[in-house]
Amino acid sequence: MYFSIEQVADRLDLHVRTVRNYVRDGKLKAVRIGKQYRITREDLEAFTGLPVDDEPVRTRRHVEVSSIVQIDAISPDDADRISTHLMAALRGGQSVQAQTVYDTERGRLKVVLLGEPGITADLIKLIGAMA
Repeated sequence: MYFSIEQVADRLDLHVRTVRNYVRDGKLKAVRIGKQYRITREDLEAFTGLPVDDEPVRTRRHVEVSSIVQIDAISPDDADRISTHLMAALRGGQSVQAQTVYDTERGRLKVVLLGEPGITADLIKLIGAMA
């Protein structure tokens, strides 16, 4: 039986990139089939030191939201203030990515948010309160 990188990540509760890095670094043996890696049950058991059940793992549901907030008629100073506060709010290891772009010709700030819905909603409230 072969497992995909995604299935191994779900079983080990790791990010797919982490498992892919283990394979690339030679820590986890895998066979490349086309452009994808496959891991045998034996190789996964050798890696974890534990027996692997053949039952499929139910993947955890992942919910992510993407939002674009546009603020018109905003000065460069106010745009900078909002951007600075937003980035400071994200320094706590939040599961949201943010990018801000200020258009000087139009006096417009765009904020792009991608991540967990609850935290994203809180950040949108913060932006709304500062705008």
